Amino acid sequence: MLTALFSHPRCVDHDTGWGHPECADRLRAVLGILEREEFHLLERHEAPLASRQQVARVHTPYYVDRVLAAIPKDGHIGLDADTVVSPASGEAALHAAGALCAAVDFVLEGNGGKRNAFCAVRPPGHHAMPSQAMGFCLFNNVAVGAEHARQAHGLTRIAVIDFDVHHGNGTQAMFENDPNLFYASTHQSPLYPGTGAAYERGVGNNIVNAPLPAMAGSPEFRGRMTDIVLPALEAFAPDLLFISAGFDGHSRDPLASLHLTEDDYAWATRKLLDVACRHCGSRVVSTLEGGYNLDALAKSSAAHVRELMMAP
Repeated sequence: MLTALFSHPRCVDHDTGWGHPECADRLRAVLGILEREEFHLLERHEAPLASRQQVARVHTPYYVDRVLAAIPKDGHIGLDADTVVSPASGEAALHAAGALCAAVDFVLEGNGGKRNAFCAVRPPGHHAMPSQAMGFCLFNNVAVGAEHARQAHGLTRIAVIDFDVHHGNGTQAMFENDPNLFYASTHQSPLYPGTGAAYERGVGNNIVNAPLPAMAGSPEFRGRMTDIVLPALEAFAPDLLFISAGFDGHSRDPLASLHLTEDDYAWATRKLLDVACRHCGSRVVSTLEGGYNLDALAKSSAAHVRELMMAP
């Protein structure tokens, strides 16, 4: 399997201020571990800027313009209580969304060869609503990539699996009224942002939530994946699979209280790749979401990418 890594230095320059958990060191940790010898076969790409048109396919044009106009020339501005921007943030967000579009192109234009991709970018995206920034997120990167796959490549059925510890309310909001879009999430509940109940089903049951209680660990996580998420994904039979890869369910993460390990993320990735092999030619695009203990984030990302590289 040929695996590509998409990132951009501007994503490191996005400065959220002293003490903010969504900091540049997160991306430095991920990129640093992916420099190890075992990852030398990764095909490395610099993420382009997403166009306004690409972003405005999932966000209102007014919102796109408002976010970019709010970027300060110096210092920091809060778009909400959690979501901070600085002079480089607009470009960082456009490169993050652009990484997903470029990764889709890479995976789908493989001339018959099996390809997948990991986007090591920030700011993350899965909380970004059509017209609202929240939860550290400006633009919904995975939703931008999904719509690019449909508009630029003519795909119909797109799935996103999200194993971040926080529910991806933005992605769910963008998908829930289109039966050809599928979103499934495992996440701690109750926890920010307060959405993701099992009864939230979308149209045609295209939304699948498998909440986990605080202190849940490997057995509960793997059980929800095996009993709920994977069968629903199998039944949906996507043309392309996206993964919102948040690693903040790790036992050492400071923002939640699940007890997952790197082995759990490797296992989940492997199971998702098995479904992708059966239904969409192993075409998978993954993107970094949360993860706030630097060592756990780096090791979990490495476990995830290692499985991508070994995909059938």
